Amino acid sequence: MMRTFSLLLLISLAALCGAAPAMHAAQPDVDSLLCALDHAIGRHPRYVERREARIDSLKRRRAGVDTTTMQYFRLNEQLYAEYRAYVCDSAVHYLHLNMAWAVRHGHLREAEDMRIKLVYLLASAGLYEEATQLLRRADRRQLDTLLLATYYNTARHLNLEMSLYAIDPTFRRRFASRAALYDDSLMHVLPPASPLYAERLEMRAADAGRTTEALQLNAARLAGTREDTPDFASITYFRSQYFRHQGNSVEQKRFLALSALTDLHLAVNDHASLWNLAQQLYNEGDVERAYRYISLSWQLTSHYNARSRSLQTAEIMSLIGLTHQAMGDRQNARLRLYLAFISTLVLLLACAVAYIYRQMKRLSLARHRLEQANEQLSVSNRIKEEYVGRFMKLCSVYINRLDAYRRTVNKKITAGQTTELLKIVRSHDMVDDGLRDLYENFDSAFLHLFPTFVDRFNELLRPEERITLREGELLNTELRIFALIRLGISDSSQIAEFLHYSANTIYNYRARVRNKAAVPREDFEKRVMEIR
Repeated sequence: MMRTFSLLLLISLAALCGAAPAMHAAQPDVDSLLCALDHAIGRHPRYVERREARIDSLKRRRAGVDTTTMQYFRLNEQLYAEYRAYVCDSAVHYLHLNMAWAVRHGHLREAEDMRIKLVYLLASAGLYEEATQLLRRADRRQLDTLLLATYYNTARHLNLEMSLYAIDPTFRRRFASRAALYDDSLMHVLPPASPLYAERLEMRAADAGRTTEALQLNAARLAGTREDTPDFASITYFRSQYFRHQGNSVEQKRFLALSALTDLHLAVNDHASLWNLAQQLYNEGDVERAYRYISLSWQLTSHYNARSRSLQTAEIMSLIGLTHQAMGDRQNARLRLYLAFISTLVLLLACAVAYIYRQMKRLSLARHRLEQANEQLSVSNRIKEEYVGRFMKLCSVYINRLDAYRRTVNKKITAGQTTELLKIVRSHDMVDDGLRDLYENFDSAFLHLFPTFVDRFNELLRPEERITLREGELLNTELRIFALIRLGISDSSQIAEFLHYSANTIYNYRARVRNKAAVPREDFEKRVMEIR
């Protein structure tokens, strides 16, 4: 069962807009109503599914009914009622079916009823010539009071529609005059208690410019109308027009929104409230919302497929569409400006990152060089500590040896043993022992600092030229020369002095070893310096 319209409003407003729970459904503020209308637009496909389900159900029932029975006629009539405000062509189709059925089976009153309803529908759709021809075929003398009232109301409606869309002023006045005459005839046959009589009183007051009176009559009709019916949508729409004449745009929008909500909830495609509301919002500058509303209105009107409705929405649709496009163009221009600005920032950021990267690379290189320098300094300090210690120890040993040598010489001289003293002085044993101790101390200290020196040095030589030490040997002369080079003593004269060789001999040693190198000859000593 369909929910009441007030419940729809209360749920929509409470969920979406935070409206006060005690707010009456017919009196929420306009912003809340627009918010509820936005929500209803999102749910519109569900409302359409509900109407389509009713139509499908009627069609299934109709398929199982004998086409000669009155039940067939009534089901066609119900399908017409479902399509009347939903799809114009389908509504016309079922009216034609029923009119033909009524004529064929001798139901003349039903045939006239279908004809008059068809005239009203065709007039609403803008098919004035077809509607006029059909209306002329109706015989007023054969109509009962109820059908006669329907006939007068349809004739009034047809002439009023033609007066509104007539281009020639003469024809416009003629049609308007006819509409007034048919309206007078209608009021004479209508019961004063009928809903149509109350509606015509309201419209007459409005047409005469008595807007306050029209509002009062409208309020009385509104109070007696359910909120989930097409009549509610129609009454609230006309109420919005009265407020428009009074210049009250707030109340105009309020009742247009109420009418549009009902139309959407009932899946009514033959509407006026939504596109009127879109036009009002457009005039107030709310182009985004106006564009959404008129776009949906155009979609629904196209589905309804009535020429007059399309003409009504086309102009405002075009205007709002162009304005929306202009706004989109301005927004795109702003986006392009923002994109250019962001691109510039990205470019500047890329330059900054590249600059920072180069600086970091330089800093890293400087740090690496500093680490190398610190490492070399550390090695140098270790070398100094090692050799200072060794030097102090050797000095102490040599002092003790000199003291022992002095005592021996003194003893020999005192004892007159000059021959033995001369023999001792002429001997090289003492010098050889000193050099052996010096080299052993040097070799031991150096390999303590560079324990892998021999293996790393051999890696720089060709396999067949690698040095093999004799048993008990720590370094040989070649290794000792390059050990001194590794310690930073690269001058051949200094090396020769330390090793008690001639400078030329040291030079020849160095050249011979370089010739055995597995690496480029000119890089050999540089690679030796890199041994850790």
